[in-house]
Amino acid sequence: MNTVIYTPTPNLKESLAFFQKLDFTVIADENATLVADGNLLMEINPDRFVRAGIKLYRNSWSDIAEELQNFTKVHQTETGYFLADPSNVRIYLIEGNSPFSVELPASKSALGNYMGLSLETTDIEESVVIWEKLGFKKSMGSMEQGWVAHTNDDGVTVSFMGPNTCPHLFFNPSLTYFNGGKNLPVIEKIRKAGIPIAEEITFFNKEGIVDNVIIREPGGYGFFIFND
Repeated sequence: MNTVIYTPTPNLKESLAFFQKLDFTVIADENATLVADGNLLMEINPDRFVRAGIKLYRNSWSDIAEELQNFTKVHQTETGYFLADPSNVRIYLIEGNSPFSVELPASKSALGNYMGLSLETTDIEESVVIWEKLGFKKSMGSMEQGWVAHTNDDGVTVSFMGPNTCPHLFFNPSLTYFNGGKNLPVIEKIRKAGIPIAEEITFFNKEGIVDNVIIREPGGYGFFIFND
């Protein structure tokens, strides 16, 4: 898989415990520490210079990196490049084939239906330009709605939200789970697993019921567990 969600950790054991409590699959790989959930592959790295973001693999990024210099600062590294869009989320462009020849599990985690990466950006138009140059194509939403989603060839979706669109906490970056009106049992599983809840959301429920929650893993990634 050429698209990998990437997160740091202050403590690898604590990070693995977080994901194991939520029934993520831990994948043994000699190159890295990986957890998976359906079509989500996440690498956990204790290196102190790692920042939460996404890794994209390709044989060469030099042509794209040169184009992207017109929109944002692109930093060259030993393995390729890194940059950020207006959400300030780190995008790592790694040259060469992905070292992760793993088969993703068919089973879901306790969080339900994974729908992709969510970013709150100060400039949707510029974010879209940058991510389209990285191979992502529009799949849902529109600028007029205040959000738009793009998907790449790996089936990884990134949703962009403009400022003052989401009436709740927003950790950049976040992963989104939509559970189609069946979120209450999922929230109960999270509570029973002993996972701290960053925010209980009643905004979208006329009866004031907590039917959406936000949690956060040790490396900083947020998780929107929503009832949509």
